[in-house]
Amino acid sequence: MSDERLTFKEMCAKFDVTPRTLRYYEYIELLSPDREGRSRFYSPRETARMTLILRGRRFGFSLEEIRQWLLLYEEKGSKAQFEEFLRLADRQLDVLAEERARLDQTIDDLNALRAETQGLVDKA
Repeated sequence: MSDERLTFKEMCAKFDVTPRTLRYYEYIELLSPDREGRSRFYSPRETARMTLILRGRRFGFSLEEIRQWLLLYEEKGSKAQFEEFLRLADRQLDVLAEERARLDQTIDDLNALRAETQGLVDKA
């Protein structure tokens, strides 16, 4: 990892997030940039954390779950963090499987209704 620090604006651009989002992540203690006066600078550690935050959000984890998960590394180390990730991942995989089943059923229902409607159009 590079020792290069990113400015607030560079961080927003790199991760395609709004300034409001970045400030909120700081407020809820997901990120802790270095401060020099009113300027914020993000170390490689903070950019790695941001990558994990956005990945967690994409997978459907809450910000509080992500915050607690990141905190585990600092308090108990990698093994505890890995074990917690496995627990969270298993739970989220179940949730996503249920969502997929509901979506598959909805797609099937919509296809059936479309086919029925096409049949009515063809007869008319």
